[in-house]
Amino acid sequence: MPVTYRIDRAERARDLGPDLDASQRAVVEHRGGPLLVLAGPGTGKTTTLVEAVVDRVEKRGLTPDQVLVLTFSRKAADELRTRITARLGRTSSTPISSTFHSFCYGLVRRFQQESTYEKPLRLLSAPEQDVRLAELLSHSRESGIADWPPSIDAALRTRGFAREIHAVLARARELGLDPDDLERIGRADDKPEWVAAGQFMEEYLVVLDSQMVLDYSEVVHRAVLAAEQPEHEELLRKQYQAVFVDEYQDTDPSQVRLLTALAGDGRDLVVVGDPDQSIYAFRGADVRGILEFPTQFPRTDGSPAPVMALGTTRRFGSRLLTASRRIAKGIGVSGPISAADFQTFRNPVAAANDYGDGKVDVFTFSSSGAETDHIADLLRRAHLEDDVAWSDMAVLVRSGVTAIPGMRRALVGAGVPVEVAGDEVPLRDEPAVQPLLAALRCADAPELLTGDLAHVLVMSPLCGLDAAQVRKLGRELRALDRAAHLGERLPLPSAELIRQTLLDPTLLEGVPDWLAVRPRKLAALLATAGDVLRRGGSAEEALWVLWSGTSWPYRLRGAVERGGGAARAAHRDLDAICALFETAARAEEQQDHTSAAAFLDEVEAQQIPADTLAERGVRGDSVRLLTAHRSKGLEWRLVVVAGVQEGSWPDLRRRGSLLLADRLGADGMVDPLPTKAMMAEERRLFYVAVTRARQRLIVTAVASPEADGEQPSRLIDELGLPPEQRPGRPARTMSLPGLVAELRRVAANPAARVPLRRAAASRLAQLADQTVAGEPVARAADPEQWWGLRERTASDVPVRPGDERLRMSASALSGLLDCPLRWFLSREAAGESARSTSLGFGSVIHALADHMSREDTVDETRLLSLLDSVWDQLHFDSPWISDREKVEAQDAIRRFVAWADGRPGRRFLASEQDFTVEVTLEGGETVSLRGKVDRVERDAEGGIHVIDFKTSKSAPTGPSLPDNPQLGLYQLAVDQGGLVELCGPGARSGGAELVQLRIDQGGFPKVQEQRPQLPDPTGRKPVEIQLISAVETIRSETFDATANSYCTRCDFLTMCPAQQRSGTVLS
Repeated sequence: MPVTYRIDRAERARDLGPDLDASQRAVVEHRGGPLLVLAGPGTGKTTTLVEAVVDRVEKRGLTPDQVLVLTFSRKAADELRTRITARLGRTSSTPISSTFHSFCYGLVRRFQQESTYEKPLRLLSAPEQDVRLAELLSHSRESGIADWPPSIDAALRTRGFAREIHAVLARARELGLDPDDLERIGRADDKPEWVAAGQFMEEYLVVLDSQMVLDYSEVVHRAVLAAEQPEHEELLRKQYQAVFVDEYQDTDPSQVRLLTALAGDGRDLVVVGDPDQSIYAFRGADVRGILEFPTQFPRTDGSPAPVMALGTTRRFGSRLLTASRRIAKGIGVSGPISAADFQTFRNPVAAANDYGDGKVDVFTFSSSGAETDHIADLLRRAHLEDDVAWSDMAVLVRSGVTAIPGMRRALVGAGVPVEVAGDEVPLRDEPAVQPLLAALRCADAPELLTGDLAHVLVMSPLCGLDAAQVRKLGRELRALDRAAHLGERLPLPSAELIRQTLLDPTLLEGVPDWLAVRPRKLAALLATAGDVLRRGGSAEEALWVLWSGTSWPYRLRGAVERGGGAARAAHRDLDAICALFETAARAEEQQDHTSAAAFLDEVEAQQIPADTLAERGVRGDSVRLLTAHRSKGLEWRLVVVAGVQEGSWPDLRRRGSLLLADRLGADGMVDPLPTKAMMAEERRLFYVAVTRARQRLIVTAVASPEADGEQPSRLIDELGLPPEQRPGRPARTMSLPGLVAELRRVAANPAARVPLRRAAASRLAQLADQTVAGEPVARAADPEQWWGLRERTASDVPVRPGDERLRMSASALSGLLDCPLRWFLSREAAGESARSTSLGFGSVIHALADHMSREDTVDETRLLSLLDSVWDQLHFDSPWISDREKVEAQDAIRRFVAWADGRPGRRFLASEQDFTVEVTLEGGETVSLRGKVDRVERDAEGGIHVIDFKTSKSAPTGPSLPDNPQLGLYQLAVDQGGLVELCGPGARSGGAELVQLRIDQGGFPKVQEQRPQLPDPTGRKPVEIQLISAVETIRSETFDATANSYCTRCDFLTMCPAQQRSGTVLS
């Protein structure tokens, strides 16, 4: 008996729709024709759009296929489509909602001639477009494509210029300009760059057509041309009886032209938007577009289109609403909108919600590190104490490139689960992708494998050695190399020997098997991938060999199964690796066959994040970390707006300065965007960020105690709340590591009561015994992991090899004598943070002093003019700091001129003079003294004087001058013949001077002189005793901490054993 199937459709309960307020009902019941709806954050615009579509279908006789809804993001289009379909209870033959670009792509495909394309037309992703532009530009002059002016020759092959030409071409298409139009405007306005850009544009479009691809601006332009053809316009208007547009403030001129073709002449066109959220000017959007809608789309009788405003916000309560209104108050708008409608829009009423009035906090911190630590602590407390889901929190920043990587590292390190959308980070910068790209390049071209790259590969997941194992491998290989070439040469560096083993794994013979097995497998893997490529295989196939030939995939799968922070990191790595394989597959499909080198070059050239054609979604219960631009249209219970610093937010820098894309207008060059308009755009962006929160908004910034440090943005003041300064870092983070650290402090504190210490030790023991999937959850709770309880170890590699001659500069000698520990951490471990503006200030003053010292006369006016010409190249955290420092620099120059003019009895010999001399110390140690002195003079008695210009705000005290090691070393260098080529044989030191250019003494700089040093009864000068001590410190590798006047400014203050506030590794 045959089996039959029958589908019984269950009766669906009638969805009566949401309860609408009066303003929403007015929009839904609009009787047709153009309508502008102003809708602020949380006022229910999406619900209103959905109900308006449902009304057209259920009450006015339209079919779903006769309604078109356009928006700007795939997420918004999907949400609208899902909600409309659910309300109607049926589907349509065509998508009822779509993005502008998707709809335009469909129009171009619909109206193109069948013979035009042999294959389906494809849209270029933004990174692909940048690569193609760069390739075409690189030979555009030689091939005669464009007659670029000589002034930009040097820029033609740079990626920055490719981005600028991208902006010009996109702007031209937004304005409806053809290549000829761009050339015409360039000639009319005497802009040869635009003339050449027009010539380039024509060739670029030919190339796109030949490859059957279009970029985003071109697909919209061609859709407009198709829709404007009379026969197509009539067909489209008949098909779409009602058109709705969401986020209308983001439209550009070409999209407005499209809407005119679809629904102009008073047809049923409802657009919803918020001029206060117009933040995409860099993409061509113009806030004036939404404000001028009533006159651009008049009714059939010629009168302006009506305007309605949604008047109730349901997103947040009164406190958040008040804060957002204060920001909005500073956003100026103008247009043919009535005062009543505008007031309703700007002053919505807060409806009752689940979170009450809400809360707004503004916190400032002393450093960016303290800021991120406190943000992590705030997020953890909200999750643990207030039961806010991780996925209901977000951290928003101004710039993805500069802020997201560091913020992500800090939050993940603090135990906060973080999700960054794939298209916030360029594919090439993904940590999981980098070793695969490096291995692929080495497999394709083994000659490109360097020692540094080999070191990276063996420590990557493709091999899996840790730092200690790499050092052990290096020592084993050096021992083998030394034995193989005994007496012939010194052994090669470890990195070079590891490189050789990856090319020839037989060199690992003699290395213990446990240490050699993984490098041997990596070498075989590289060789196999190389064979695949040499046999004609694709980059995708070679990548698969590299990926699948290791245990890396299984380790990631295991991490996912165990859950927790490791699972989140594994998901992120897997997403990035999947994106890499998708990119490789697409490159193969689109270009028939591309070499591995070409594929690698294309990925490396992609400087903008991800592929905008394949946006990856959010995974799991994690805090979202994203830019303010990307947060538009989203909302969370708790939102942190981080890094709101003056100088970066608002960011008022001019962009696109070379080709002036922002100055291109439909009829010629337009005036540059005034600073006021740029400020308005930044304020709107800040407004978007602060209106993402439903319950709690936290705005953070650094308020540095340093005079030239970072300061909070002026935008924070507009919130109307006094910032709360949070000192230092959180006393204890609400995390497992924080708990372990506090328990350890108590257990190791001899001043704590014994029962308390025992309780802490007991809890540490309990934590140390806990495991998940066989892995300890708190490894740091186990005393065996505490460094302070381990025996001291000596490095196998000395700081300075015993057979290597020590080199000593004046600054190194001073550092070793002041504090050996700081010298080691800053110079050897490279652990010192970058200095702020003081280094740039000093470099400029020294350069100007050197320049004028070489002139016959000292010209103050000339020096000040040179200062003006270079000052803007220095980076300062805010304009007022720059102004203050410039005044200081001008005063320093005036003091230098006064000092240089009054040098009786002195003859100038040189400035910025290098020296090198070897000095043998007591005990036989020979030290190479080397450095550069600011100025050298000879006195009337023939004595040589070394002058050192200082630009610090403080000077050494008088008692320390006779033994000042820097001046003493300069004098010793003179006496030992270090300046013999300049001063002649037998030159002797007549003394040395510190000239404090920032310290005023009656219009002159403060001068501190050190007389020639005299030997003590043992025949040693003070500087020689200092050198012996410094050499002993380096050779013995005893780098003790020494308290001195610099301690308060030291980067290592909190970990210094000489400070009472610091602790040991036991605490």
